[in-house]
Amino acid sequence: MADWNNNLGTGQRLGSVPRAGGDVAGRAVYDEGLRSYMLSIYNYMASAVLLTGIVAMVAASSGITLALAGSPLMWVVALAPLGFVLAMSFGLHKMSQSTLNILFWSYAIVMGLSLSTIFLVFTGESIAVTFFATAGAFAGLSLYGYTTKKNLSGLGSFLMMGVIGLIIASLVNLFLQSSAMSFVISAIGVLVFAGLTAYDTQRLKMQYDQLRGTEFMGKAVIMGALSLYLDFINMFMFLLQFLGNRE
Repeated sequence: MADWNNNLGTGQRLGSVPRAGGDVAGRAVYDEGLRSYMLSIYNYMASAVLLTGIVAMVAASSGITLALAGSPLMWVVALAPLGFVLAMSFGLHKMSQSTLNILFWSYAIVMGLSLSTIFLVFTGESIAVTFFATAGAFAGLSLYGYTTKKNLSGLGSFLMMGVIGLIIASLVNLFLQSSAMSFVISAIGVLVFAGLTAYDTQRLKMQYDQLRGTEFMGKAVIMGALSLYLDFINMFMFLLQFLGNRE
């Protein structure tokens, strides 16, 4: 979701031929490299989601979440994920790949602690149903973003404006406590992050051409996984407002 890739230069046009000369062998090598690159991103992203889920369940079942909920540390846990994302985005070019890797997994752990509070609000069954519904929707949207010939780059600015609007509306609703406004925010949130899932997938696919063979490739995999991870988690949280049964 973050526009960390803006510093990489102008990306290739959608559907352009690889630089290997356009022959069959060159295309095969290019396609294999692209599949490996995207698979690495998906593996990182899926592992981070799994780690977040495990941490959330362990924290909720062991009483850690209840202990945190009654202390000022909960604010630290709630705001820490944002700090990790900002640090990774703005420090990307200064950090080593190993440092970025540590921050990525630390972020997934802290996010698990932050999300563990949903087990105090919603039933475990509804959380599981929402998770699998999100996983199915994410897979379909990401596949669309990967395979479509339609250029989705024009959606980027529009969707980011939607994210900013969601943040502002959510902050306002903290004071208003309007159930109707909460419903609208959740509905728009699902649509925005559904769109971002397709958009980010295509963006990551398109930037492979300019990244292959560079030292930045490893960092790009981690940051690409972070983008898709954020899309998944946010879509899950907004969808939970619809499908979740409260305790």
